[in-house]
Amino acid sequence: MTDKPPMDPARHTMKMVKKKTARDKIMATKTDQKGLVIVHTGKGKGKSSAAFGMIFRCIAHDMHCAVVQFIKGGMSTGERDLILGKFSDICEFHTMGEGFTWETQDKSRDTEMAQAAWAKAKDLIRNPANKMVLLDEINIAIRYDYLDVNEVVTFLQAEKPEMTHVVLTGRNAKEPLIEAADLVTEMELVKHPFRSGIKAQIGVEF
Repeated sequence: MTDKPPMDPARHTMKMVKKKTARDKIMATKTDQKGLVIVHTGKGKGKSSAAFGMIFRCIAHDMHCAVVQFIKGGMSTGERDLILGKFSDICEFHTMGEGFTWETQDKSRDTEMAQAAWAKAKDLIRNPANKMVLLDEINIAIRYDYLDVNEVVTFLQAEKPEMTHVVLTGRNAKEPLIEAADLVTEMELVKHPFRSGIKAQIGVEF
């Protein structure tokens, strides 16, 4: 198999002009704005990291936002330490869980904590001053039936302010939430260093 010869520069330019014209035509039709329900799920890494990237974008644009962590306990993380240390005036941060479910081993306590986190989340979402609210690992709480997915979906549809973005992370997002969301990204696991005996490392996982 031989490599294709390089495209003639003039032909390339014509091709890009056509592509830009088509793209501009499409973009001209995209005029609406709305607060999005965004779901990050899947077995791959990066669900919370991508969500925190959006939170930091909000902070950079001087947009008030908030984070509720449903599962993670009191361990220090780079995102939490940075927000609490530098940006607590613009981003509320609430760590409401007590650790992963296999660590706590107490379903009634986990359910109680998840319900408290959900109550806090609803208050933050109802506040129109918050332009984005991140519900970190809420999908895990829903998966283990600490929260009712239909209650979550109903609240987002009925009470979320029109221009507020809500981001929900965690693997195994349930179908009603996926169906109700505006944007869903599934992180696919291809390789993970944990399988090679490498533990979670600072700056990568936390």
